Amino acid sequence: QVQLGESGGGLVQPGGSLRLSCAASGSIFSINTMGWYRQAPGKQRELVATITSGGTSNYASSVKGRFTISRDNAKNTVYLQMNSLKPEDTAVYYCNAYVRTGTSTPVYLYWGQGTQVTVSS
Repeated sequence: QVQLGESGGGLVQPGGSLRLSCAASGSIFSINTMGWYRQAPGKQRELVATITSGGTSNYASSVKGRFTISRDNAKNTVYLQMNSLKPEDTAVYYCNAYVRTGTSTPVYLYWGQGTQVTVSS
């Protein structure tokens, strides 16, 4: 009913940049907060950044100043611009979104499949 499609992952050298995209599709009435999480090998999934429908963003301290989250409400898409990438940024990145599918339905959280980001020389 609702799917999140992620793209933009890949290999990049330290100091490089990468831009991730996540587009929601399906039966969508409205989308509230969208965000990005990541999971490195052997570690738990952690929050990277979130952005509300009004454009208010929050970042993990480890990425603040390097990453920028943004969204295009007309396209139901959230982006993550990643600059000055470090090896410790290597992880599978997942997007999520709180989506309402109707005017009288509650909001549910949906997750993308994840996209691999590898930072190495």
